[in-house]
Amino acid sequence: MSLFKKIFSQEKKENLDKGLEKSKTSFFNKMSKAVAGKSKVDDEVLDDLEEVLVSSDVGVATTIKIINRIEDRVAKDKYLGTDELNKILREEIAALLAETNAGEDSEIHVPEDKKPYVIMVVGVNGVGKTTTIGKLAHQFKKAGKKVVLGAADTFRAAAIDQLQIWADRTEVPIIKQKMGSDPASVAFDTIQHAVKMDADVVLIDTAGRLHNKVNLMKELSKVKRVMQKTVADAPHDVLLVLDGSTGQNAFEQAKQFTAATEVTSLAVTKLDGTAKGGVVIGISDQFKIPVKYIGVGEGVEDLQVFNKFEFVDSFFK
Repeated sequence: MSLFKKIFSQEKKENLDKGLEKSKTSFFNKMSKAVAGKSKVDDEVLDDLEEVLVSSDVGVATTIKIINRIEDRVAKDKYLGTDELNKILREEIAALLAETNAGEDSEIHVPEDKKPYVIMVVGVNGVGKTTTIGKLAHQFKKAGKKVVLGAADTFRAAAIDQLQIWADRTEVPIIKQKMGSDPASVAFDTIQHAVKMDADVVLIDTAGRLHNKVNLMKELSKVKRVMQKTVADAPHDVLLVLDGSTGQNAFEQAKQFTAATEVTSLAVTKLDGTAKGGVVIGISDQFKIPVKYIGVGEGVEDLQVFNKFEFVDSFFK
């Protein structure tokens, strides 16, 4: 199979291209200035490229890895023209992403041997967490799955109300209690309801507070323990939602949440409204946690399953 074999539908690929347009334009404008008047990839070009990558929110540590990979190729090939730099970058970044992300999928799916498949969604307020849950509910239902939502972010009435709106919109059941209720109790009720109705997928919303990491850790641990009274290995996925438009702040959020709980996958939202798409590359590499979904627009279909080949293809084409 070709490294960049097209497996997305044309519509999804067009949405991805459009969603990454600002990031791509910004990156290549910087790249053009970095290689202007130069024909060979030398130390000066690599220094300029390093600056371009860091300023594109790829992150310092990941940028150094990419530069080292390109330096190795320069050493092997002796002469690399600047006209080849785009192709080399594309290949090396795809290879780097391959170390963390499976990247062959283009459609949403759940493992057949986990029923119900329980996803606990975490992330600070304002990153698009509840909207991501709503879009996932829509897509799982569209794929023929029975879905249940759990409103375990009980510290904000707005969070419960917002999730209710998505439940109504997608016509899936929601389990909720009044504001201030015990989040673990909501999670327990949700799992029990899902088992009774033979649901395929459970999406549990959680509070997005980060002001006290110890309390957050205790709260999420309690939610997990209570879930496991009904489904022994729940949650099967702890999905951290990050706002891609915040650039380096998304790295800090990832650091805080991975310290507070075991995060198993990432969703990076709001990539369409920003030139900070490079953050996907850096976060995936630095935290060694697969990026499962990316948000490239406001529509329900604009939350896409992350495919590293298609992402790199859109970013560098």
